[in-house]
Amino acid sequence: MKHWINQHTQVWRLVLSRIMRNKLSTIMIWSVIGIALSLPAILYVVIDNLNQLAGEVKNEPQISVFMKLDVTSAALQDFKKKLEQHPGIAKQQFVSRDTAWKEMQEAQSVASQLEKNPLPDAFFIEPKDHSPDAISRLQHEIEGWPGVEHVLADADWAKRLYAVLQLGKKAVGILSCLLGFALIAIIGNTIRLQIATQREEIEVSKLIGATDGFIRRPFLYAGTLYGLGGSLLGLGFVNGILTIFNHSVADLAELYGSSFILVLPGWEISLGVIACAIVLGWLGSYIAVNRSLASLNPN
Repeated sequence: MKHWINQHTQVWRLVLSRIMRNKLSTIMIWSVIGIALSLPAILYVVIDNLNQLAGEVKNEPQISVFMKLDVTSAALQDFKKKLEQHPGIAKQQFVSRDTAWKEMQEAQSVASQLEKNPLPDAFFIEPKDHSPDAISRLQHEIEGWPGVEHVLADADWAKRLYAVLQLGKKAVGILSCLLGFALIAIIGNTIRLQIATQREEIEVSKLIGATDGFIRRPFLYAGTLYGLGGSLLGLGFVNGILTIFNHSVADLAELYGSSFILVLPGWEISLGVIACAIVLGWLGSYIAVNRSLASLNPN
């Protein structure tokens, strides 16, 4: 066990010394990786913030329930209690037909010429879940209740907003995949160049009995360090850019009477970015080293 730890410790020291000797090239590689990682990360954080804002926006989707004209007062009271006890309803407002009739007569001269009130009693409901599917389910459920004539759900804007957010999430996923392949290629090419500069050393090592695993190990560690350093630099880019954005976002939100700001990525997102970068760095190095070793093997 002690021998195994010493082996890996020596490899880490070797890799770190090589990185320190080539500081400029290392910083450039980290910068490229950081920029590539920061692009999808910023888009994801912005879309995630917009998704949370959609649940807090003041113009919530509303369900309008129009009762039958012959519904009794007792039935209206039972209906109101049923709405108050429903777990999917945040709040509800009742507007009687008489109240609506008076408001209509005051607002429109045509209504004053009518002798009979044609308006029904109505309930205006705000659901707890603003997703289009939840609103649609609640609408169909209320339509089956006794005394209901018609249910109108104002969820078109919510469907459009959710469609745009879903499209944004797919765009982030596609962009992440493309940049992931690019990072594998960049790190793999960097490792391949390092192998080319140490080709004679590798050939001598193979002649004296070094295994492929022993030769591969320092390059895999180098790729891992490239991914780790690039991810930390990328997170710095993300936090810095979002902090700059928040100055303008706060000014814009203040004009609309809101305190909305972009929430910086939490530890879950940060760990996810670091883990992805390390895996991509290791994978790019592994592919490059295996291809180079295959060309060195006599068979």
